[in-house]
Amino acid sequence: MKNKEVSADCYRIFGQYLESQCGIVLGDNKQYLVRSRLSSLLYQFDFDSLDTLIKTAMSGSNRVLLQQVIDAMTTNETLWFRDGYPFEVLQKDLLPMFASLGRRLRIWSAACSSGQEPYSIAMSVLEYQRRQPGALRMGVEIVATDLSSAMLAKSDVGLYDELSLARGLSEERRERFFTAHEGGLRQLKPEVRNMVKFRSLNLLHSYAGMGTFDIVFCRNVLIYFAPPVKQKILQQIAALQQPGGILFLGASESISSAAELYTMVKCHPGLYYQRKP
Repeated sequence: MKNKEVSADCYRIFGQYLESQCGIVLGDNKQYLVRSRLSSLLYQFDFDSLDTLIKTAMSGSNRVLLQQVIDAMTTNETLWFRDGYPFEVLQKDLLPMFASLGRRLRIWSAACSSGQEPYSIAMSVLEYQRRQPGALRMGVEIVATDLSSAMLAKSDVGLYDELSLARGLSEERRERFFTAHEGGLRQLKPEVRNMVKFRSLNLLHSYAGMGTFDIVFCRNVLIYFAPPVKQKILQQIAALQQPGGILFLGASESISSAAELYTMVKCHPGLYYQRKP
């Protein structure tokens, strides 16, 4: 019988480890979250208890196990066109703002999870270009990053099941941007997939080599970090943007810890932040 309970001591140590390695703050009494995310690994790696599995992972003696534990704890379900307004604002206000840019427009989707956000951005760009032929003629590059190597590999393929497609994707977009695939799956068409480049990035580490970005989506990820970590991440993002660069945060997130770097711009609906001079 597998022991799927997590002792208080193990939970405390694991929480400290996750915060130091990934910036994620588990908080108190979230043992149920650890159980639900890691229980399947007991069978995959043949451990008798979650405590033993967690301690082995933290020891670093099994790198494959450690990566799978990190992937499981940092992977979050997401939606197509989540919250709606960022993509409406992107098409209505921001893409026209950059329409005559004399270089390639660069957009970053941070903590992209299973790929819905960057691909939603790509679809928004294609829809805008269809309405405005000749706009953004130098091209658009979308860089999508995540900590989970498993999610990145899956996202790059662009295959989704019907349940995933039902979460925020209209029938019109499903027909326009996907093709049927074996096993009841659908695959994004090359025109969408080719716009997105996936790469591994830990938001706590250096952003060297990322280049500069005109628009950054860093949504629904800062809520998992302690305030000093949030501030550091926002400062690092700001360093990759020229004055006038755009930043989207999640609906429940704010720029308060880096208010000196950005100006809030209210839309109807929603809001975004613009890099100060």
